Amino acid sequence: MRDAQPKTIYAKDYRVPDYLIEKTDLHFTLGEDVTLVRSTLSIQRNSAVNSDGPCPLVLDGQELSLKILKLDGAELDQSAYQVNQDSLTIHDVPEQFILECLTEIKPQENTSLEGLYKSKTMFCTQCEAEGFRKITYYLDRPDVMSVYRTTIVAEKSRYPVLLSNGNNIEQGDNDDGTHWVTWEDPFKKPAYLFALVAGDLSHIEDHFTTMNQREVTLRIYVEEKDIDKCDHAMTSLKHAMRWDEEVYGREYDLDIFNIVAVDDFNMGAMENKSLNIFNTSCVLAKPETTTDMGFQRVEAVVAHEYFHNWSGNRVTCRDWFQLSLKEGFTVFRDAEFSADMGSKTVKRVEDVSLLRTIQFAEDAGPMAHPVRPDAYMEISNFYTVTIYEKGAEVVRMIYNLLGPETFRKGSDLYFDRHDGQAVTCEDFVKAMEDASGKDLTQFRRWYSQAGTPRLTVTGVYEAESERYTLSVKQSCPVTPGQESKQPFHIPLTVALLGEAGALPLSLADPETEDNTEVMLDVTQAEQNFVFEQVKEAPVPSLLRGFSAPVKLDFEYTREQLMRIISLDSDGFCRWDAAQQLGTQVIHEMMDAGRRGERLQVDEYLIEAYRTVLKDETLDKSMVALILKLPSEAYLAEIADEANVHEIFAARRICRNQIAEALRNELIQAYKANKSDEPYAANAEQIARRDLKNTALSYMMMLDEDRVLFDCNEQLYNAKNMTDQLAALREITNTNYGVIRRQALDNFYQRWQDEPLVVNQWFAVQASSIVTDTLDRVKELMEHPAFDIKNPNKVRSLIGVFCGQNPTNFHREDGAGYEFLADQIIVLNDLNPQIASRLLTPLTRWKKYPVESQRLMKAQLERIMASPDLSKDVYEVVSKSLK
Repeated sequence: MRDAQPKTIYAKDYRVPDYLIEKTDLHFTLGEDVTLVRSTLSIQRNSAVNSDGPCPLVLDGQELSLKILKLDGAELDQSAYQVNQDSLTIHDVPEQFILECLTEIKPQENTSLEGLYKSKTMFCTQCEAEGFRKITYYLDRPDVMSVYRTTIVAEKSRYPVLLSNGNNIEQGDNDDGTHWVTWEDPFKKPAYLFALVAGDLSHIEDHFTTMNQREVTLRIYVEEKDIDKCDHAMTSLKHAMRWDEEVYGREYDLDIFNIVAVDDFNMGAMENKSLNIFNTSCVLAKPETTTDMGFQRVEAVVAHEYFHNWSGNRVTCRDWFQLSLKEGFTVFRDAEFSADMGSKTVKRVEDVSLLRTIQFAEDAGPMAHPVRPDAYMEISNFYTVTIYEKGAEVVRMIYNLLGPETFRKGSDLYFDRHDGQAVTCEDFVKAMEDASGKDLTQFRRWYSQAGTPRLTVTGVYEAESERYTLSVKQSCPVTPGQESKQPFHIPLTVALLGEAGALPLSLADPETEDNTEVMLDVTQAEQNFVFEQVKEAPVPSLLRGFSAPVKLDFEYTREQLMRIISLDSDGFCRWDAAQQLGTQVIHEMMDAGRRGERLQVDEYLIEAYRTVLKDETLDKSMVALILKLPSEAYLAEIADEANVHEIFAARRICRNQIAEALRNELIQAYKANKSDEPYAANAEQIARRDLKNTALSYMMMLDEDRVLFDCNEQLYNAKNMTDQLAALREITNTNYGVIRRQALDNFYQRWQDEPLVVNQWFAVQASSIVTDTLDRVKELMEHPAFDIKNPNKVRSLIGVFCGQNPTNFHREDGAGYEFLADQIIVLNDLNPQIASRLLTPLTRWKKYPVESQRLMKAQLERIMASPDLSKDVYEVVSKSLK
């Protein structure tokens, strides 16, 4: 265990920096054993700091070997400064000066993948959040913004491509076989946006003409073997650039935009100014090796990082407590972009599913925190779904409250007012208030209060007065550090459904216009909303479009849910009604199992699915969505005590009985959606493949030779990875041991030279429901294709098993918990960021039955007792054990 607890950083303690860095000149000499970094910094006292006395200069720095330190050209004696493991302090400095610093670093040994490191044969950087301090001594905080000039020197034969931020202004060759390039970024930026890449890379090139007729060169750099997988990313980039101009009026501001694909990367991608560094999984795509989901992810991530050029780079965050300022806003923007590029309903349902299963669980766990956190020990632990996805939902609520046109005025004002500044979430909300005239004082609680609000809604219809009253109560549970919560401002969008569809609405409010949908402002702990002239007893369609990130309770009957499924015009509500119906049925089956009775699916659910399968007017993506039962993760999340084995058994029997009852309809859906047309990652084709493979997953429950033959045929003959992996996943979940092993071996032999496909191969096996999966995962950790230093491999095998295979991870003997703890202890020394993120399945130990709690807690205590825990892991484990 650590001798001392890591220091907690509090938002309330923020103070402006004592010094600012006007110009940053960096010179890198890249070597195979060591790299030399010479920094020349133009520093001055911050005029915003009121202090007459002497003020030492304290620079951040970690894992650096200081060689030379000069102040205004004079080398400093060691008595003039002090170095420790986290900082360099110079005791006496003038008001304005030039500081030169020569440091030695070893990127080849940097397994944390923060700062400057090597990915195979390539040098690359990851500086967000605090990685720059592993490159040179610096004021490594987002509110210190500087103009950068970077020179890179490296052996030309090994590293013919040398990239950094901004424009290439000069380059040349040296007599010793090295070459050099100087890059200059004209825009001020914080250190976390710095980037450097050096390697033997190929690229594709295209061009984009902006709305003001400027020509921008676009390049995507990859290893030569991957050059045929870049076209989709390039198309996505151009679509994102045009969309951002049309929707937000944001034009790209430099003459070149580069993307580089890196295999070893902790995150999905990074928005470094003009040089975006991407995980290969988020940029490489072609039909033979990439699934539909992979294509969509590339499109979304490329757009996300590009959109950051304004919402994150031109306007950045003042401190890391404001992280959602850039991430929540940009996730909202990329979600809207993806919705415009594909199916709006499918995108919305996908986002809500993630929020309900992962973010709601985070809100209910030991790491719960507001969208704008109050404190942290390690900022890397706060790159969470709360910051990103819930942050995006907060922005979406502002968008819905203001309307599209006013929201655009607000975003224009925000960018114009704060261009080139490091600002806060408050500055964003204030711009929206000033543009709209709307008071968002109460709404700000979404930024400061943690937890998922719960709405309890009841409805009463009075036939004589033709009046329908919705009563709404809101509450929010206790979260760490927040015992009580004040009411939120919750936009609740509703409609009323009659027997023939949506009814016209007339609220008892003279300012409300008649229509079929209305957004209610829920601002009190208890509130009534009265609808007049309601001609028949309605079924309320609530939280349309998922208008707020809340849990909503309304006691729907099966008949009411069926009406929503069959008549509602809101795609989210139709899907949600099917999820509620499925949840009710599975809960009933679980109750029957506890009583020792036979588990039987309610005919309502079967009839609902049959109706959907036969409805030829429905979008196929909508059919596929409705047919999918609530996930095990969601069922566990909404349970007071999550018995994963009980959930698994009831859900599996439910799926089996649905497959038996709808055998003919499912087979017909499978056959009707098979196609030999050339692959395209468009909404129509993706919907057909989704419905076909959803039908196949049910058909495989039938345990029939003919279905197994069809599945095998799809595996071996499909011309796209979506269909291949869908078939492989189904076969991997069967008890046909010989067929399963043969399918997995053949798949690997075919795709062993494609790392991203091999990652999928790992993930399919890690998620298998067969009982020996843990043993297989341990075997795969010894496989030549697995590398525990590669985050993609770790996520695909260890992460998927522990986070997405509940029935095998939660083995009754606790072996799954012990396995995860073993990996956390190893990764703590190699890559603390990845280690802390893998911990999540153990952190919610209080959610499970008593014996599981005991076994999970024991592994957390074992991790806590390990020597030299990183801040990343210590913070998560210590909070989980409280």
